[in-house]
Amino acid sequence: MANVILGLLLLSPMSLYDLLRAFGAGVSLFYSASSGSIKRALDDLVARGLVEVDEVRPGTRGRKAHRVNDAGRQAFETWMRSELTEPDSERAILSRLYFLGLLDAAGRQQVVENIHRRTRADLARLEELRRHVDGAEVPEDLAEVARFQRLVLEWGIASHHSAREWMDEHLGL
Repeated sequence: MANVILGLLLLSPMSLYDLLRAFGAGVSLFYSASSGSIKRALDDLVARGLVEVDEVRPGTRGRKAHRVNDAGRQAFETWMRSELTEPDSERAILSRLYFLGLLDAAGRQQVVENIHRRTRADLARLEELRRHVDGAEVPEDLAEVARFQRLVLEWGIASHHSAREWMDEHLGL
């Protein structure tokens, strides 16, 4: 979540209230978070020296604007360019795609290649699981359970194929 907050603050300095609205307005499509978890992550970014807090300005209802400093920008760019190791690949991919326009062309290409590599690896893992499942014997009393579990696996495989097609069309890979 910290990297998503850094990305939002790179778009524009924001108060906590503004960040909550930003999560609700667009980020919630791929990342859900409570106001408490956003506040904790923001406070942690300030404590780590990646975000600075402006003084309260008159007429802002006591809201403090938070802005990313050079160290925060570097941390954000390092995360964007890193391999996607998060367990939730969809959130990892969409989080980076959402902020891809903040990087230069070389950085964008690196991120797209990382996304493509992660999607290929996930799809290979699911297809290997399919081969394993195909060779497994299922007790008769669990046949219906196994059938629906197989449907979930097929959903995942189809979803990854669809994501790859979307990437080929929109990201040029």
